[in-house]
Order: sequence, then structure tokens, then C-alpha cells
Amino acid sequence: MTQNTASGRNAPSPRDPRITSVTGTGVPVRGNDIDTDRIIPARYLKAVRFDGLGEFAFQDVRVDHEGKQMDHPFNDPRYANASILLVNKNFGCGSSREHAPQALMRWGIKATIGESYGEIFAGNCNTMGIPAVTVDEASMEELMQQVESDPDRRITLDLAGGVVKAGDREFAITMPEGFRRSLINGTWDSTALLLANETAVRRTAQELPYIGNFAG
Repeated sequence: MTQNTASGRNAPSPRDPRITSVTGTGVPVRGNDIDTDRIIPARYLKAVRFDGLGEFAFQDVRVDHEGKQMDHPFNDPRYANASILLVNKNFGCGSSREHAPQALMRWGIKATIGESYGEIFAGNCNTMGIPAVTVDEASMEELMQQVESDPDRRITLDLAGGVVKAGDREFAITMPEGFRRSLINGTWDSTALLLANETAVRRTAQELPYIGNFAG
């Protein structure tokens, strides 16, 4: 079987959920302790579906009270097609809302590279197939400077090799081994796993006394 590579804004194939690498351009969002309320304000949590949340990612730091766009990377046309988010320390801290990575994904983000993350945010990213890897402070500063000076600079996040490549530079990445394995093996997508094993699921369900013929 071939291994899946997520590139640009194209989502992984539903027939092969394995993610071994992500390639695209980057968008740097500088600052430490950017919490989930800043990523997607609480008023958008009442949405029944996640569709359309990408439009409101970082809304309160992108648009002022008069509706005018402010200076923010997500408003910068140079990063309009970026798919790899570059962040600093403790990104995604605060509340555990799944809406934060959902909004980023719907804006176009396929992977994040940061110095550190809120633990629940990183877990939510992983369950959505968004690699959230870390690099050291010096590496992040160099990556951000590269992208700011050349927004078209291609970045490749190589999960299998444990590095991120930008230009002629390579930087070591880290992430929880369980997360890395689930992405590479494709087991991050629990729904796909269930569908791929429908026969076994139905057989097991029929054997459970508290389900009976419900699955038949």
C-alpha cells in the first residue's frame, strides 16, 4: 500500500488515512500563550456544525469593532494559501474546545509546528489528522524568519523522518510517539477504523447481550 502525503489544502484520502508527511507554505502567528478563545471566540461555540468556522479563526484579533481588518497574518494575502501554521509557546492553551483546531483546519491548516501546545489542543489536533509537532525556540525563530522573508518558501513536515525541511535547512521535530504512530499508521481516524472493520463490529455487537439484534 502507498503512504498518504497531505499537500497544500488537499485533505488526506478517506481510503488511506495514513499521514507520513505534510508539504505546503507556512503562516507564522507570533506570540506565546495564544489560547483557544483567541483562536475561535466563545460566541461561535453555539454553532451546531463546524462548517464555516474557518472564516472566523482569530476573529477578534483580525477584525476590529467597526468591522475593519487589523494587522494579522491570517489577513495577509501573502499567506492566503498557507497550510502549515507556525507558532510559539503554549499555543492552544485555555479551554478544551474542539472548535479551535476545527476552525484552523477549515481555514486551511493541515499541520502545526510550534514550541509547545496546550495538551488538550494537541490531542484534538491529532484526532483530526492534524500533526502538531514541536521544535526548539531557535529553530522556530529561524523558520518564522524564513517564511516572513519568503512567504512562498515550501515547508515539508516529515513525520516518518522526524524532521521539518525548509529551503536547505532541516530541523528536528518531536511529538508524543503515540500521536506520531497513529498518524503514520492511519489509526488517528477512529471513524475510518470502524468503517473498515464493519463486519467485525457487527459480529461483536450481535454477541453483546445488552444489544441483542439492534445491529442486525
